[in-house]
Amino acid sequence: MKSLYKSAEGKRAVLGLYDEQLSRIGCPFEDAYVDTAFGRTHVVVTGNPKAVPLLSFHGGNSTTAHNLITSPFLLRGDFRVFAVDTIGHPGKSDEACLPPSGYAYGEWAAQVIDALGFARMRCIGGSFGAGILAKLMCAAPEKVERAVLFVPSGIKNAPVWHSMSMMGPMVMYLLTRREEWFVKTLLPMAGAPDVIDAETLATARATIDHAKVKAGMPTDVDPERMAACTAPTLVMAGDADRLFPAARVLPQAEAIIPNVTCRLMPGRAHMGALTADQEREIVEFLKEGAR
Repeated sequence: MKSLYKSAEGKRAVLGLYDEQLSRIGCPFEDAYVDTAFGRTHVVVTGNPKAVPLLSFHGGNSTTAHNLITSPFLLRGDFRVFAVDTIGHPGKSDEACLPPSGYAYGEWAAQVIDALGFARMRCIGGSFGAGILAKLMCAAPEKVERAVLFVPSGIKNAPVWHSMSMMGPMVMYLLTRREEWFVKTLLPMAGAPDVIDAETLATARATIDHAKVKAGMPTDVDPERMAACTAPTLVMAGDADRLFPAARVLPQAEAIIPNVTCRLMPGRAHMGALTADQEREIVEFLKEGAR
């Protein structure tokens, strides 16, 4: 199996940042490893041990550590968080890559839920992680109790050329290592430089410098397969998101997800922090009906 890292030193750098970020999430945590047919999977277990179990999927070319340190609203006592390192992406899961088309990611996620000892779980994912969740909703709808997908892939992605504007600056950054090219690589997703927080900058730099960046996002799910998932679902999309624009995502979500609530995030590009109101809605949605 080919490594997803460019070198052993690069892998140490990525995992060093991972451990450093995880040490600052402000909440006790433990490492768990579960076996699936696709490979060994690392899960960070954190949050309130007596609260609602929540399975969390991080964004593409990123890590669970970055996901947790930039999502403190999930760690304030409402949930027992099971944050998964996506297999084949930077982190501590196996490096075996899964295809973005088809439903292998959904089958993998279903096996993670089984291995954690749950019949079904409440789930949240953003970007690539939302695409994994969408695949799970199709591959094993009985495993999903409630779902939140924000800035989601896998519902109705923009044409691939919308993301091609990142490739030129990324090549120039790798050739020159000049900061201006690094920032320009992220601008199509961020919209403006001040949207990119320090944790995201550090994680993106570690991935671009030391890992083999994956360009393919989870492909759009089959409406007929999604129709089998009756779990209450919240879909949130930004009208300035060039990868998964609200104008494409929300009408499709309304059409193919049986029990969906859609929310437009005005002015939101792909990257960026959730507002306090958006965080509150997510928490209340995920907690609803919990015993």
